[in-house]
Amino acid sequence: MPENKVVITIFGTGRAKPQDESFQTAYEIGKALAGSGFTIANGGYGGTMLAAAKGAACANGKVIGVTCSAFKRSKANEFVTEQIVTKNLEERLKTLIELGNAYIVLPGGTGTLLELANVWELRNKGFLTEQKPVIMLGRFWKQLVDLIATEDADSKKYLEFVDTPAEVVKILKERFGF
Repeated sequence: MPENKVVITIFGTGRAKPQDESFQTAYEIGKALAGSGFTIANGGYGGTMLAAAKGAACANGKVIGVTCSAFKRSKANEFVTEQIVTKNLEERLKTLIELGNAYIVLPGGTGTLLELANVWELRNKGFLTEQKPVIMLGRFWKQLVDLIATEDADSKKYLEFVDTPAEVVKILKERFGF
């Protein structure tokens, strides 16, 4: 399959372990996206980043890992095929957003929340076009999104919630015409 230039940025926790549901979901989404011809980008380290990269590698996909030299450990995981090293967290997130033609948000902690808030606000203010969907895989963030929507009801329309990797791939294939 020829390399596709459509990059899907995946945000999620670095704390997930192989036995965790979020790790398995990340593996499945990485494999499904790569198998459909998408390139994936993520933070390049462990947890769901490792899982998605491993899944993509199983499908002979390309994985861009955006790491940060400010961390003591700035070496990407073994499944990353292209590493981009940034100087700090702001540059790392900016690079992940710029690379992405779409964004998938998995469960996570404060780092994932920062990533979600950034792409969500960029969509909300019109700096990211609707051609760059923000897809929430699973219901982890649903209560937070509903809470924010009590203050800013329109903001909710910029996020799509799905339950399975297959639904993500279907949306992205339709959006990007494959």
